[in-house]
Amino acid sequence: MLHIPSSPISTQQTDLEELALYIHWPFCIAKCPYCDFNSHVRDQVDHDAWQTALLFDLRHEYKVNPKPRISSIFFGGGTPSLMRPQLVAKLIAEADKLWGLMDSCEITLEANPSSVEASKFADIASAGVNRVSLGLQSLDDQTLEFLGRAHDVAEGLAALATAQQNFDRVSFDLIYARPGQSLDDWRSELEQALDFGTDHLSLYQLTIEPGTRFETLVRTGKLVPADDDHCADLFDLTQDLTKAAGLPSYEISNHARTGQEGRHNLTYWRYGDYIGIGPGAHGRRLNTATERHKKPENFLSAVERNGNGLKVEQALSPDVQATEALMMGLRLGEGVDLDALAEKTGLAIVDMVDQAEIQKLSVLGLVDRDGVRLTVQPKGMPLLDAILPKLISDVLRT
Repeated sequence: MLHIPSSPISTQQTDLEELALYIHWPFCIAKCPYCDFNSHVRDQVDHDAWQTALLFDLRHEYKVNPKPRISSIFFGGGTPSLMRPQLVAKLIAEADKLWGLMDSCEITLEANPSSVEASKFADIASAGVNRVSLGLQSLDDQTLEFLGRAHDVAEGLAALATAQQNFDRVSFDLIYARPGQSLDDWRSELEQALDFGTDHLSLYQLTIEPGTRFETLVRTGKLVPADDDHCADLFDLTQDLTKAAGLPSYEISNHARTGQEGRHNLTYWRYGDYIGIGPGAHGRRLNTATERHKKPENFLSAVERNGNGLKVEQALSPDVQATEALMMGLRLGEGVDLDALAEKTGLAIVDMVDQAEIQKLSVLGLVDRDGVRLTVQPKGMPLLDAILPKLISDVLRT
């Protein structure tokens, strides 16, 4: 069991009415070769110790920022479906006790589609989770093996059916732009996925992240990623098929029917306040960036020592906030309201974005400036990583 010291913490308040809560569960059965998330494989996990630590971390954030109500909770990882449902219920109940949950509070849990984890879906729903995000990743057995997934297609589809029986809202992930994947391959797979009837899909291009096993394979010539032109064609096909099926993209990789967008992630992209607890979790609240210790053991030690898992707590200058808000908001189809961002940061944002670059990119059909709203057009979304630095002036980047 964890021994936690008691220490007084000064209370601050905010006028913001809503707050999102992210809870990180860092443990996985195995590390996938493409994954650069803060996930760890451990032979045993002391759930009682983790309950104690996460509750103290949660209570610390309440003492810092007690005024808003919780608009969404997201259990991410790692593999949160490995958590005991009783722990999920305890954390939800504590958040409700401290801040209070809004009547429309969206509570999402990421889950692996194994039969063992799917067997807990009813209990997880009873714990208060009303939305599940299922990591199917592929509808092809050979690809699942390549991606290092522990489930096969049949097990994944059975888990999807179980999820649809137990949760009001179900989303699932697929990874495309895999080596050797043709347009016809992806068309067939995505059409099958769209037939399952979920109202939300997360469709990610395979990216080679530093420090992953796939990055090592690419560096040593044992894996050749899809080229940029082919990725662009796959992206265009994705947009066409999902739009035709009534699930257009509202963010570069996320697709939903109207009203079924992920509320929690919209908080990130719209640069709302959110708190993050658990190993490696990041937060943005009260114009401050927070980050927890990443390694599980270091997180537990920090909580035992300080009563919270914080590693970094840093005030954000207005120009940093503006830059982050633009980088996040321009991922959305709705774009960024420059006047609203100016009001939030106190900066004249309209004068600080690069007007000459906006004009150049507008002529190319990549961005659009309509009054105070700046958006990246569908044609520009595949080029987002190259476009964003051009839109954000040197004034904001320095």
